[in-house]
Amino acid sequence: MTVSPDKDTTRVDIADVDVVAPNFKRRLSGVTSTIIQLVPMQRALGQRVATLGPGLPTDLPHIRFSDLFSLWRPPAGRSNRVWHARRNTEMLPGIILRDLLRMPLKLLFTSAAQRRHSRYTKFLIGRMDAVIATSARSGSFLEVPHTVIQHGVDLERFHPPTGSDDTIAATGLPGKYLVGCFGRVRHQKGTDLFVRAMIELLPRFPDWTAVISGRITPEHKAFGDGLKAEIAAAGLTDRIVFLGEVDDIKPWYRRLTLYVAPSRNEGFGLTPLEAMASQTAVVTSDAGAYGEMTIEGQTGSIAPAGDGTALTAAIGRYLGDPERALTHGEAALRHVRQNFALEKEARAIGRVYEKTA
Repeated sequence: MTVSPDKDTTRVDIADVDVVAPNFKRRLSGVTSTIIQLVPMQRALGQRVATLGPGLPTDLPHIRFSDLFSLWRPPAGRSNRVWHARRNTEMLPGIILRDLLRMPLKLLFTSAAQRRHSRYTKFLIGRMDAVIATSARSGSFLEVPHTVIQHGVDLERFHPPTGSDDTIAATGLPGKYLVGCFGRVRHQKGTDLFVRAMIELLPRFPDWTAVISGRITPEHKAFGDGLKAEIAAAGLTDRIVFLGEVDDIKPWYRRLTLYVAPSRNEGFGLTPLEAMASQTAVVTSDAGAYGEMTIEGQTGSIAPAGDGTALTAAIGRYLGDPERALTHGEAALRHVRQNFALEKEARAIGRVYEKTA
């Protein structure tokens, strides 16, 4: 749904908002994707959440910056609203609104980072009323009490194949099976590890074709061009295909037999969950929360982050045995449905809201 500038039908009355979810980053990121998926589910569950800020779809329930002047008055039946920040740039305004302007707010921060926090970030986190960690690993870097709530995936949007459009035949690409790697094309994401694994493996497994989807930003153009040159030198341009940014990635997950997430470092990392919800087996690094969402030998395989040799070996075991990949894809679907439904995440966050406010 789109909204015309003169008829903002998804603007929410601030009096009906219990939780403000700010998003102060224009460019799409993993955090932004989380907000986009989570807020509609939260609203469906009766949680009165509204977004604030740029870089979000126009159909998300939201308030405007001018509505912040109304935050001095709490919503009906409550003493405080919750300001749910996910970045430093969102924690700081919350602190200013609560501590300097004396607005009745409780501050909640969700931390996905898997590294030692800077002094500044520690200071901000220390001013929060409650903290959520998106994984046990990210929680291990926090020095304050916190609740671990792992991200979930929308099981209606990401689902198993349903027809001929969800097959490799629909793509016009060669082979019987697709292996894919999705996300921004850059060193951090390990795209080079995937490409080099494919260059080594595909000549031995002619039934497979590899696809890479994701944005190549100007600062990473040389990196992407270098990978394309390596592929061309190996004579595999028709079997290792860069799709660029696609309008709808969901069908591509369903077309895959194997998904690879080779990140060197990651916050949480949703793509393996999206793949598993699409009934696709996964090979991941142990970056982010990948190791907490993948069951080794059942739903996929895990390799040490940055270890190209181990990653190649893990992928090779599936390329050599497609039936194993299909079986693990079925197990992955059951695993995600049981443990990583978006509704489960939304309900858990709702309990934190109630406890905090």
